[in-house]
Amino acid sequence: MKAVQYRTIGAAPEVVEIPEPEPGPGQVLLKVSAAGVCHSDSVVMSWPAEGFPYPLPLTLGHEGVGTVAALGEGAEGVSVGDPVAVYGPWGCGTCVNCAEGRENYCLRAADLGINPPGLGNPGAMAEYMIVDDVRHLVPIGDLDPVRTVSLTDAGLTPYHAIKRSLPKLLPGTTAVVIGAGGLGHVAIQLLRAMTAVRVIALDVSEEKLALARTVGAHETVISDGNAAATIRELTGGVGARVVFDFVGAEPTVRTAGAAASVDSDITIVGIGGGLLPVGFGVLPFSTSVTAPYWGTRRELAEVIELAHSGAVEVYVETYSIDEAPRAYERLHAGKINGRAVILPNG
Repeated sequence: MKAVQYRTIGAAPEVVEIPEPEPGPGQVLLKVSAAGVCHSDSVVMSWPAEGFPYPLPLTLGHEGVGTVAALGEGAEGVSVGDPVAVYGPWGCGTCVNCAEGRENYCLRAADLGINPPGLGNPGAMAEYMIVDDVRHLVPIGDLDPVRTVSLTDAGLTPYHAIKRSLPKLLPGTTAVVIGAGGLGHVAIQLLRAMTAVRVIALDVSEEKLALARTVGAHETVISDGNAAATIRELTGGVGARVVFDFVGAEPTVRTAGAAASVDSDITIVGIGGGLLPVGFGVLPFSTSVTAPYWGTRRELAEVIELAHSGAVEVYVETYSIDEAPRAYERLHAGKINGRAVILPNG
């Protein structure tokens, strides 16, 4: 079968032929309908050889949707032909966090060498993939797999971040979304569906700001050195009650800190390497700064339900599996508007 693999440190991903996997005890074989392209993949492929955490070659793709093709011995709860989404942050399944479905915060995954698909384990950018346990599958019913696949990360991650701040996302307050790309344009829709806040979106691209307005942002601002001052002006000097930074670079975390109000949440989701100093007098009083990771199994089911209701839709560009390297090139160049999706069997 064909697969998209990262094979050599510093090289571009390649489309290769590898054997079709077979499910072991408790495992599920999926015929992959769609696999999402994520900036996290590019970050992984930029890491140096020294300390690289995953064995190579690595089949990419931590966002996956497919149909059940076969069940390993003892696997129960799904049937061949079922359309399902893959919950990505796999955990041990037995620690206190996993018992609550919070496998994104598994206490033992690192010690046990448990990794997500596409981020250590073979991922979804292949004609078939192995899912380690039925509990990591969420039924999608009649949803379009191409428009659903990115919800497993680009939907789940902002949903998890927004849920953490719901007590502060009250009518009359302002939420800022920094980065209106793959995750950000979904976050705007989720904020509009889940709250009555005013949403201000920031990006360096006019094209992405146009997308932000299309999906519901009340105001859009160019993300530059004047952005924080513009946000304060738009909020009558108060600032934003919650700031979601889906870039996480040094300039954007500085903007987040400068734009936040008293008793605010600053949530750094992006993995751009920026650091935000925290201490008395450094940020407005009672400001909380968090860096959440992915989301819970229950939250993925909730995101899928929102998609069924029509409250959220991912804007996608589709590519065949042979075109996957070009999709990564376009992502690296900032030319993807929304999310890129690979069709391994399309």
